[in-house]
This record gives sequence, C-alpha cells and structure tokens, in this order.
Amino acid sequence: MSSFEYLLLMGACLLITLPLELLFSARIYRRPKLLLGSLIPVVIVFSLWDIVAIGRDHWTYNPQFVTGIHLGNLPLEELVFFIVIPVCALLSYEAVGSVLRFFAKKSRKAAADDA
Repeated sequence: MSSFEYLLLMGACLLITLPLELLFSARIYRRPKLLLGSLIPVVIVFSLWDIVAIGRDHWTYNPQFVTGIHLGNLPLEELVFFIVIPVCALLSYEAVGSVLRFFAKKSRKAAADDA
C-alpha cells in the first residue's frame, strides 16, 4: 500500500461526485462563500477533536498509510478528509434536492394541464 493511497481515495471521492455539480446543478462549487461557511465549523471542530484524541493517545495513524505531512500532530490526510467528505455530502444533498424540485415542478405542471 502506498502512503498516498488515502489522498488518492479522497481525490476519487471528489471526482465521483463532480458530475452532481455539473449535471444536477448542485451549485456547491459556484457558491464558495456558502461552501466555506459550511466547511469551516466542521473542519475546526473535528480537527480539534482529532488533535486532542491524538495527543491523549486515544488513536494514532499508521505511518505506512500517511504521507508524513502533519499540521501539528494532525496528519494531512485527516484534514483533507474533513474537507472532502462534507463537500461530497453537500453535493449529494443538493443534487437530490435539485432532482426532487424538478419532479415536483413536473408534477405540478401535469396537474395543472389536467385541470
């Protein structure tokens, strides 16, 4: 296993969810202020949680599976995780909402045409 495998997995998560932005108008990347406002609290809270847990030896990261780049005692991969997974979740949430709005609008139009 490579020390970059985890980062590659995070990149794959972003690539897999990118079509949600493009095809389903999730509009996550097109609203950077809203995206940052959503990410900052998550990144801060979970990074602090991890830093404390690592400092207390509640958990560790196997050096074989991380790049060795740390921000304090927090591995880069963990910080990337706290950014990528919420972005993917927001993309999924917004895409589902977009699809539901599309079908609701279509349903209302069909009901109006029938009336």
